[in-house]
Amino acid sequence: MKTRFALLAAILLLGTAAKAQFVVENTNGSTTTTTNNNLTFSRYGTSWRIGTVPIDNVKSITLQPLAERLQGYSGPTYADDYRNITSWSNRTKWNLANVHDPTVMKAADGYYYMYQTDASYGNVQNGHGHFHGRRSRNLVDWEYLGAAMNTVPAWVKDTVNAYRTAMGLEPISNFQLGYWAPCARMVHDSLYRMYYCIVVDNLIKSGAVNNEANFDGSWSERALIGVMETDDPASNKWIDKGFVIGSSTDKGRDGWSRSSYTTDWNAYFKFNAIDPTVIINPEGEHWMIYGSWHSGFAAVQLDPETGKTLQPLGYPWGDISAYGSTVATRGGRWQGSEGPEIVYHDGYYYLFMAYDGLDIPYNTRVVRSKNISGPYTGRDGVNVTTGGQAYPVVTHPYKFAGDNGWVGISHCAVFDDGQGNYFYCSQQRFPEDAPGWASNAVMMGGVRAIKWVDGWPVVMPERYGAVPQAPISEDELTGTWELIALSYNYGKQDAAVSMQLKEDHAVSGSPLTARKWSFSGNILTIGTVHMAVARETDWEQTGRPATIVFAGTTSNGLQTYWAKRVGPLPATE
Repeated sequence: MKTRFALLAAILLLGTAAKAQFVVENTNGSTTTTTNNNLTFSRYGTSWRIGTVPIDNVKSITLQPLAERLQGYSGPTYADDYRNITSWSNRTKWNLANVHDPTVMKAADGYYYMYQTDASYGNVQNGHGHFHGRRSRNLVDWEYLGAAMNTVPAWVKDTVNAYRTAMGLEPISNFQLGYWAPCARMVHDSLYRMYYCIVVDNLIKSGAVNNEANFDGSWSERALIGVMETDDPASNKWIDKGFVIGSSTDKGRDGWSRSSYTTDWNAYFKFNAIDPTVIINPEGEHWMIYGSWHSGFAAVQLDPETGKTLQPLGYPWGDISAYGSTVATRGGRWQGSEGPEIVYHDGYYYLFMAYDGLDIPYNTRVVRSKNISGPYTGRDGVNVTTGGQAYPVVTHPYKFAGDNGWVGISHCAVFDDGQGNYFYCSQQRFPEDAPGWASNAVMMGGVRAIKWVDGWPVVMPERYGAVPQAPISEDELTGTWELIALSYNYGKQDAAVSMQLKEDHAVSGSPLTARKWSFSGNILTIGTVHMAVARETDWEQTGRPATIVFAGTTSNGLQTYWAKRVGPLPATE
């Protein structure tokens, strides 16, 4: 055994020195390619794994030069327009089709697990359970797992009707429920938690189903967040652990009147209990940030043992301090912000959030803080904990030349692979004027790499396609690019323009024209703006070949740039 591990160690050193990647061939004929030129050995339970593959299932390990792998690269083959496979019987073919409000975690078995809001083209998931999942080894090919919840927990209706009794209202018998925005986290190798939202859309006053015909002058009922657990996400068998937190109000028990059905936005609830994001910080504390539209986002500490709030909640009116404190708000009682996602990186908590309507305008912002409870500031220095607009913009509706592009790109999951590589995953929609009918209802999942520049995350403009990360040389950057200036442009797609990086290091033909460029350590500097550069898939070209992309933000955070190189790349040695 010592000899075998010594030999493997020597192979690892050779791979690093040779700028190669390891291809693990499995006994079933499939292959797994390592990332970052690393081949990891780990113990899972009583068995050893090479990468994510049990050692007994390994047929061979091949050391392949990066340049060779890059030249033989083939892009993902699944179609973005999936309307011909939308039926439930075709769910094994969906891959990243029908993804909405995703959450992603990497488990101890090496798989990435994704769960989502109950939403699908034609509502074909209806009747098949809730919080559907899928998994992947490589973030490109996803296996559909089905529902994580098959029966609505009894505590949902019991909790709402208990509140209603305390409010002097009749109980609801005919519940109208929505199943939204889960958050999955690995607590440790044998404990995984999924926080989920169940929204009660009946009207408060009468308990009637919320529609225009039944409007009774009140706001709709509350949202609730629960938690379920498993020791093995591959089984997709989750045990419900009950209520965590619900929507709360500072208007008092009886302040639910709404004067106008269409124009009165003075919402009853202060904190809307949907869209949870959970983090275990370096000190081992568990925190949840949650909220949507109503007044902004709140942070509340959780009990690590139970996954529920550390402090008793009490009724969701009167003293609601136990329901959390505001960490970000755009200002006002009703605001277009939702889908928070919190991650910790290099001394800061980074809070990603979705802005505006989810159909077309959806865009993603990010702010950061040294403390989980804030204050959170944008790169422009604005304090969003006390109220303000968050910058920079990290995703926005866009289109490259000759393509319909994408809109509705937000409500993200942000996660890492355990080796320092971060990723962004969200839904994305075809624009309304794309060919075909009901195009804006087509929702693909989009995974993109995140790079860190000047202490801030930038999301790569092209979706992740597992392109071999062979070293990038300066001569590969000279030539023609398509550049998108991601400016906040409500409901509009930011379109690409042509730009040239010239051999004399001049820039022409874009908003960055007349500046000089330089390249060092995978950072492209144009003028004073630093851009992260990486190899990625060109999704707009036939065959989806490999190309080079960059992303960066101005020092004040008010302007973000996306770009991809067009045309053939010089040969890589």
